[in-house]
Amino acid sequence: MQAYREGRAPKREKRSLHIYSFPMRSDRMPLEKGERQRLITSIVTRRRVGTQHELLDALGRAGCSVTQATISRDIRDLGLEKTHDVLGRPRYVAPQAARGSNPRDALAGVLSQFGRRVLPAENIVVVQSELGSAPAVARALDRLEHPKIVGTIAGDDTCIAIARTTGDATSLARELADLIG
Repeated sequence: MQAYREGRAPKREKRSLHIYSFPMRSDRMPLEKGERQRLITSIVTRRRVGTQHELLDALGRAGCSVTQATISRDIRDLGLEKTHDVLGRPRYVAPQAARGSNPRDALAGVLSQFGRRVLPAENIVVVQSELGSAPAVARALDRLEHPKIVGTIAGDDTCIAIARTTGDATSLARELADLIG
């Protein structure tokens, strides 16, 4: 109060930032394109990243200095797919080809994790799955290039595989149901 009476402002105390306001690494630097894209693939494989801003933050914490425009190009170059986790939250995932699995293993993995039920109806096979996973199921079926499948259509939680005949649909439904478990 004395400082105010004498017509001068009191000295302000210097406040230090909390340790959590700093990035994990302070030596942020741009990475070469290949290194950066390997880092992005690693990040989206290990944790749920649903937006470009979340990916930007994760890269920053890893010490990578990058712009949002560069992230956008990397997502396109890597072929990252935006899907939803089991709680309906958005997330980026690496395409099946980048995971190094063959189409049959990829289909088995997607169906065992997200598949719920398979029903034949005439020459159509209906595959019901977790919310947001039907596009991944359809993509895995398309990559399989199964001789009994003419084409697929996917919504949010339902994928339809069109077979040539009723008999093909019945045997395909059995095959897919076995993969679900």
